[in-house]
Amino acid sequence: MELTQLRYFVEVARLEHVTKAARVLNVAQPALTQAMHRLEDEIGVPLFVTKGRNIVLSPYGKYFFEKLEPTLRNLYELPEHLRQMAKTENRTLHLNVLAASSLATDAVIEYQKIDESMRIELKQNAQSDLYDVCVTTRLFYQLPPTEHDMMFVCTEKIYLAVPNIPRFRGMKSIALHDVRDLGFIALLGSRQLRQICDKYCMNAGIVPRIIFESDSPTAVRNMIAANMGIGFWPEFSWGKLGTEKVLLLEIADPVCSRDILITGRKNKQDNGAVERFYHFLTDYFRAASEHCL
Repeated sequence: MELTQLRYFVEVARLEHVTKAARVLNVAQPALTQAMHRLEDEIGVPLFVTKGRNIVLSPYGKYFFEKLEPTLRNLYELPEHLRQMAKTENRTLHLNVLAASSLATDAVIEYQKIDESMRIELKQNAQSDLYDVCVTTRLFYQLPPTEHDMMFVCTEKIYLAVPNIPRFRGMKSIALHDVRDLGFIALLGSRQLRQICDKYCMNAGIVPRIIFESDSPTAVRNMIAANMGIGFWPEFSWGKLGTEKVLLLEIADPVCSRDILITGRKNKQDNGAVERFYHFLTDYFRAASEHCL
């Protein structure tokens, strides 16, 4: 069966009149009659029966029309549905946030004030490469960039956050080995920052004694302020401390920092919205790095 045959059948069945259907379809009546005969021969059952000088649907024809008409209508509507899907997808941005999540989400909130029509879907999935924009670190960036990728890199120091007590007061820097006896308040083990800091501890020859884990920078800061332990504090992605009860000391040995990568992909039919958000996000991170501490 050909699509044209099926379209002809639906029109003839709807009107139950070959001449009128030929006029609507803009085809010659003999050609339309032959097309219906070929369709009946191919299916093997009569689709129409003669009633006086007119034709009506046979029971087979009624069943065929009832099943075929909505299917054919949906088929012809598919191109428009696909165009609408593409339009929606072009206004949807898939953002994978694997690092600097607080700063990235703040940027998303600010961007939505500028462009409310952009639908931003956030996820945290280190195993997925299905995204338009990804915030990660160089240590965990697995895919080599293509010529179509946009990439921004900024480096931030990782400080040691300590309570403002006599032991640390007046100090500007410290070696990790000097705090091997203290308990660490750390982020959960699945976070990239936690893994990077564990690597630096290993380089310093210490195994951090984790006394509490949290996924909230605020909780880490408050516990350090209460003299319950010490912790790592990224220079600009976690923002200002907002308290005098915590000091930030530069880690002199080993020197601790991380490269934050923002990658944008040009993989949409219309990539303009992705590029606008990518440039906003990179400018937001650049401004944060310039006004840190």
